[in-house]
Amino acid sequence: MTSAAQSSALDRQRIVRRGQWLTASTLAYNSLEAMIAVGAGVLAGSVALVGFGFDSLIELGASAAGLWRLKADIDPEARARVERVSSRAIGVSFVALAAYVAYESLRSLLSRQAPDESLVGIVLAATSLVVMPVLARLKRQVAARLGSGALAAEARQTEICAYLSAILLAGLTLNALLGWWWADPVAGLVMTPLIAREGVEGIRGEGHGGHSEEVSAAPGE
Repeated sequence: MTSAAQSSALDRQRIVRRGQWLTASTLAYNSLEAMIAVGAGVLAGSVALVGFGFDSLIELGASAAGLWRLKADIDPEARARVERVSSRAIGVSFVALAAYVAYESLRSLLSRQAPDESLVGIVLAATSLVVMPVLARLKRQVAARLGSGALAAEARQTEICAYLSAILLAGLTLNALLGWWWADPVAGLVMTPLIAREGVEGIRGEGHGGHSEEVSAAPGE
């Protein structure tokens, strides 16, 4: 192996390790996020907060698929199989989540079921709004360097979590400050098309910004 080839292989290994660290960090954060969101959502009767927690659980599946892809980096056949299977499985889960959030939100609106205030939910949403965009940006960089559509999709899932955090924060804050009970289920309805669109694209294997060619690491990065 030439010196240039050895350097390229070492750079790729370093990028894979970076991706594994980022994905493992996402797994840890989403596990905590899911427990807090679902628990706080049940206590407060917040559909949007519970839905956000279930989204975090789906994120765990996406991150697990990302780790699987990174471990299979040296085997092109395994890599392609992981990308196909994980994209479709995550897509189905997102469609199911969209249906659940839509149903519960409409039920709450029709029954005029007002959620309690949730300071825990507000803090969680604000924290995720800071953490998730950073993780998404770093994971997109890794996906581009490795030329991986699966990793690009996983980064997109993390980015969606940031969007949902913003929507959730708006709904919870309006309910807490202004007593707008309907803001919570409306926030849930706003989440629905975003979640459903990603689910349909995942099932079809579209729209995840995958790359067909590998991109080598830039020197010094």
